[in-house]
Amino acid sequence: MDLEIENTLRRLRKEARVNTMAVERQQTLKELAAPNVENQPLCINIDNNINFELKYGFIHLLPTFNGLAGKNPYTHLKEFHMVCVGMKPNGVDEEHVKLKAFPFPLKRVAKTWFFSILPGSIGTWNAMKMIFLEKYFPVSRVANIRKEICGI
Repeated sequence: MDLEIENTLRRLRKEARVNTMAVERQQTLKELAAPNVENQPLCINIDNNINFELKYGFIHLLPTFNGLAGKNPYTHLKEFHMVCVGMKPNGVDEEHVKLKAFPFPLKRVAKTWFFSILPGSIGTWNAMKMIFLEKYFPVSRVANIRKEICGI
């Protein structure tokens, strides 16, 4: 065992720790508290073995949904379905296209809601559709509409 090599190794490790701490101290508290959003998974769990790219023209054709009152979620899903079926790449399942494309037309409140869903919790298009409809067309709204119709 060579003492000179051992001392050099300790000195280099200590310098590395001091340099690392100096770099960490240069970050502000706001930067340290901010989450790393680039690596956070979405709520949609898509099979990574199926590799296809959504083209800009396809995304541009998708109907937007902002989540505000007055926009019918059923109409949005019908329009979304029409575009996805019409622009589906060959050899790719329709469900995968819909799951991958669904976040793009969401705007404002709807986009915020989408990012609040538990990561990796949705694996099928039917599950995504049901969660979307529960949020933007809840059962209570159906009951209110039924009461209004019966009142007429």
